[in-house]
Amino acid sequence: MTKLTIEVIENILFCDKKISLDDSTLSRVNESYLFLEEFSKNKIIYGVNTGFGPMAQYRIDDENKIQLQYNLIRSHCTGIGEPLTLEQTKSAIIARLNTLSLGFSGIHPSVLVLMQELVNRNILPVIYQHGSVGASGDLVQLAHLALTLIGEGEVFYKGEIKSTKQVFELENIQPINIYIREGLSIMNGTSVMTGIGVVNLIKVNQLINISVTLSSLMNEIVESFDDHYSKPLNEAKQHYGQRYVAEKMTEFLSDSKLVKKRADEMYQERTEKIFEEKVQEYYSLRCVPQILGPIYDTWKSAKEVLENELNSASDNPIIDVKNQTVHHGGNFHGDYVSLELDKLKLAVTRLSMLSERQLNYLVNPKINNRLPAFVNLGTLGFNFGLQAAQFTATSTTAENQTLSTSMYVHSIPNNNDNQDIVSMGTNAATICAKVIDNTFEVLTVQSLAVTQAIEFLAIQDKLSSKGKKFYELIRKIVPVFKEDEVIYPYLKEIKENLLKYKD
Repeated sequence: MTKLTIEVIENILFCDKKISLDDSTLSRVNESYLFLEEFSKNKIIYGVNTGFGPMAQYRIDDENKIQLQYNLIRSHCTGIGEPLTLEQTKSAIIARLNTLSLGFSGIHPSVLVLMQELVNRNILPVIYQHGSVGASGDLVQLAHLALTLIGEGEVFYKGEIKSTKQVFELENIQPINIYIREGLSIMNGTSVMTGIGVVNLIKVNQLINISVTLSSLMNEIVESFDDHYSKPLNEAKQHYGQRYVAEKMTEFLSDSKLVKKRADEMYQERTEKIFEEKVQEYYSLRCVPQILGPIYDTWKSAKEVLENELNSASDNPIIDVKNQTVHHGGNFHGDYVSLELDKLKLAVTRLSMLSERQLNYLVNPKINNRLPAFVNLGTLGFNFGLQAAQFTATSTTAENQTLSTSMYVHSIPNNNDNQDIVSMGTNAATICAKVIDNTFEVLTVQSLAVTQAIEFLAIQDKLSSKGKKFYELIRKIVPVFKEDEVIYPYLKEIKENLLKYKD
């Protein structure tokens, strides 16, 4: 069976690739469904003929089993707050579809077929940010998915929120029927936190690439020495991420006419007592591989964990056709995802801090010794340059630092203490998403400052080819400005371009 990867989901989300369920998948799911249908006839199976959570001690009569599933779905649609983005919602559906396709849930194959149709037709349930404690999976958010699948609730359709019933009639779509445990199986897993986490990973990869780009341009602006990102220096440490970032910077700056070789400048005979040029740059320029390296390694670790979660059976109970039995346990628990997304959030906050410090270097002539205050290309004192734009970057970075408090260690017992330790994984995912969006804004301000600095120094023709490409991207959005202008529309457009940036 093919493993679902982040790259496959990225193509579905951003390149409009379609999902196609093959016959072997549907056959595997149907086999699981038929086994559970027979196996559960004379046995006590949680969520089939029992109540849920702390009410699992109550037997459900056969004539009420179907209604039980509808009751579960409707009663748990208690989400509130802002809806998830369309990308987050679609990613969550893909994640749930994949885990159900493994054949460990005992559901009817029609559930997967309808989920496939919703993804391929961009008919997406309205799922709210708030509601999950991430223990019995994302019960509340996935209940809103289940509500759509039974033809109720609301969906995003062609840019509007409409009733599911109305859209299904327009699109000639039939809701699913409940057969055994379709309500519980749709709801009982980590797919929302995982789906949001996947979108987070896609965006963090972009942020890392943009940060490497901006850090490399910073080194060109200051005409730094090239040894701090050299292969011999960085291979003296064993960390993969550090070596990866150093290699990316080396590749980026390979044709730059601005960076200098230390042997040419410092290893010749020198007699002066005080050196005009800096022997070593500030840490935000010199230590980029050591700072972005662990951020990349954290991203890489999170990618591995979330891909494992995507391809796992996050449900309870687990229907084991191979051994002809049913296992009750806790595969719906979100600790793996929660911990990784907390770590990812910390890493992204650190990336925003690096950007903010590099920005500060550019706007402060006392430390860069080559640029006017606030990269002001107009008249000092009369014009303001990027003075106020720095406020935006600084305050946004400060917000990231506050948001970086861990959700993973904020378990609060609930559900009559049945859920006595919970993951808070979906909160971790949504707060991580906020930190990521904030960081795009910090890098937006830095991008504008870097471009203005290049303009002041008139070094466009000496830039590396990759550096010049990025400079030209920003220049197409923001013309050179000396007089004070309203900047926020430019910042908005730069951010939109960074969100689509591919180096």
